[in-house]
Amino acid sequence: MDTPSSTTAAVQAETNSLVSKLWNYCTVLRDDGLSTIDYVEQLSYLLFLKIADEQYQSDLSEEPKRIVPEHLDWPSLIAKKGEELETHYRTVLVELAKNPHTNLGTIFAKAQNKITDPAKLQKLAVELIGKQEWAAAGVDIKGDAYEGLLAKGAEDVKTGAGQYFTPRPLIDAIIDAVRPTPDDTILDPACGTGGFLIAAHAHIAREYAGRMTKAQQDHLSSGAIRGVELVPGTARLAAMNMLLHGIGTSDGPSLIDVRDALAKQPTGDERVSLVLANPPFGRKSSITVYGTDGRLDKEDISYDRTDFRSTTTNKQLNFLQHIMSALKVDGRAAVVLPDNVLFEGGAGEAIRRRLLQDFDVHTLLRLPTGIFYAGGVKANVLFFDKKAPRADKKPCTSKLWVYDFRVGQHFTLKTRQLRRHHLDDFVTAYLPGKSRKGRVATERFAAYDVADLLKRDKVNLDITWLKDPALEDSDSLLPPAVIAREIVDDLQAALNEFAAIAEALGEQVDDESVPAV
Repeated sequence: MDTPSSTTAAVQAETNSLVSKLWNYCTVLRDDGLSTIDYVEQLSYLLFLKIADEQYQSDLSEEPKRIVPEHLDWPSLIAKKGEELETHYRTVLVELAKNPHTNLGTIFAKAQNKITDPAKLQKLAVELIGKQEWAAAGVDIKGDAYEGLLAKGAEDVKTGAGQYFTPRPLIDAIIDAVRPTPDDTILDPACGTGGFLIAAHAHIAREYAGRMTKAQQDHLSSGAIRGVELVPGTARLAAMNMLLHGIGTSDGPSLIDVRDALAKQPTGDERVSLVLANPPFGRKSSITVYGTDGRLDKEDISYDRTDFRSTTTNKQLNFLQHIMSALKVDGRAAVVLPDNVLFEGGAGEAIRRRLLQDFDVHTLLRLPTGIFYAGGVKANVLFFDKKAPRADKKPCTSKLWVYDFRVGQHFTLKTRQLRRHHLDDFVTAYLPGKSRKGRVATERFAAYDVADLLKRDKVNLDITWLKDPALEDSDSLLPPAVIAREIVDDLQAALNEFAAIAEALGEQVDDESVPAV
């Protein structure tokens, strides 16, 4: 009889084998100029066609439902060779993009064939995709294999794909802390490749296996977990990633809304009970924002957001305001935010005051450098709950607990990667599912009363108290590669912070004016 550990090992071995096969062929296509993300896109198109055909072939009903029209389906593709194959493939991509608001339309939106060698296209379709039974493979295998390729694509610095990919160990720790339930409606307004949504679904499926009511199952399968993504190419990766992880159906409505999340104020029925997000970093979003404070910041696109109390073109601050609006009363959020959101004056200070007043801002996790694919990122995870206004007008926040996982923690993307176990102490200290009154202060975990926070200059939440032992103990010197990487990250982060200060002083600083290190 197989033990759980042996079963897990077998699944992992099969997953690794599949990733290896797919990655090896990616290496071949990279010689033709395809980036890893280009390759994963092409893989997504072919995988969808193959899985749709497998589902059709296994449908035993009297009238099996075709997801893809017969003249555009998988058999019609692999029946052709050479230039005829390439021509038909291009036709398939164009025609299947004409199905908006469905998974089909999201995955094939603006699709292009980037495999110009018909022989390589045929090898990828027939030998690599065609010989694998994808629909029959467990979601752990096909989903993790696909996500493994996305992770490799995020390492490709030139494409900038890393900005759409949050490290999975960090996502898993956040999910373990907030503990999504089958009754939640879950939103990621900047979902990238869908990592938060997939992890939330996996947590619910694991923790509530065999215990969900029919109503909860229907809720979970009918759009309870959804995302918004501005970039069509990234949205397609998210849609395919979710599909391979068993979320949604091939012919069902798209769970990824391809649009600018900031352009629309959430209505009552669009508000959710849980927001999980890592909004895009950077300074501007080329917008015009009209806030209720009467100010106007002018760029190219207009956002008329009467729910925004503070006017700014800082993308992270606007996403934070959007998330505040998107939550139901008693809804909760976990949001990855750069340091400047914690200390920036002007609109930043006003938004932090409103957060402390109208929300229970209970936990801040300070993250180390070296864990994100985008360089120069100094980030945090802010956890807060939306509360009904208090009759006594007192702040809804009572204490902010800060966990410093930055000082003395050194990671790189190659030599010392962040693993889930590195965040075990934080999750334990968070007390998931228990009263926060039971939290205990430690060397890394400290509580700050809201009255003291409101007295801080500009309501600065960029709080630290630890000293890095590497600065005081010569015996604990870090490897040169780690030191060099951290110097680069510190310099890039400093440039980003200077840009924030300059903008707060009225300078028009855009991303292009900040040199990369």
